[in-house]
Amino acid sequence: MRYELYYWPTIQGRGEYVRLALEDAGADYADVARRGNGESKMMAMMDAAKETPPFAPPFLKVGKLVIGQTANILLYLGPRHGLAPKAEPQRLWVHQLQLTIADFVVEIHDTHHPLGPTLYYEDQRPAAKKRTSEFWGERVPKFLGYFERLIDGCGGPHLNGRRICYADLSLFQIVEGLRYAFPNNMKRFERNVPRVIELRDRVAARPNIKAYLASDRRIPFNEDGIFRHYRALDA
Repeated sequence: MRYELYYWPTIQGRGEYVRLALEDAGADYADVARRGNGESKMMAMMDAAKETPPFAPPFLKVGKLVIGQTANILLYLGPRHGLAPKAEPQRLWVHQLQLTIADFVVEIHDTHHPLGPTLYYEDQRPAAKKRTSEFWGERVPKFLGYFERLIDGCGGPHLNGRRICYADLSLFQIVEGLRYAFPNNMKRFERNVPRVIELRDRVAARPNIKAYLASDRRIPFNEDGIFRHYRALDA
């Protein structure tokens, strides 16, 4: 069955974690909002849904089933495409990892919008600089250090041991995004998490991911997404 992914057409954002899973699996899917009047179709679907409407993109349509929230979509896709264990305890563990990544994504976003998304970055620069300092001093070591210990503790080379899972793909995206948004800070920090960086390289070398990254299906990072590069925040 063909998947229909609904997400904003000009940014990677939270939809990229779903795209990476679909691409790695070689799944047949349409990135609907990037086609013709697809964005209008996406908004119409959100307005038309009555029983279980998605709060916001991304959401995935599979036949008559509509699934919202990134982690929830991946919970559905993972065991169907060999990207999550089928046994419930381990499947829930991978889901837990994805939810932790989702928490980290919020903190990354808040480095440039600490006072809220309704204000422009230019309206909150002092707060953003203060938040970013705390982010690199406390939060990045906490989150990436946690994933580093997990890889080491399970014997690696992935977060869940020998077999790759969708949380590995999402952690790859975290590293890529931090490298874009904070190249100087990330260059200094990477020596502290060598296993995370090795995981990133391993994911990038997977044939389907490598092909995706080289294609025009991969939207470039830009200053409208979650990962934004502001020189003042990357001293």
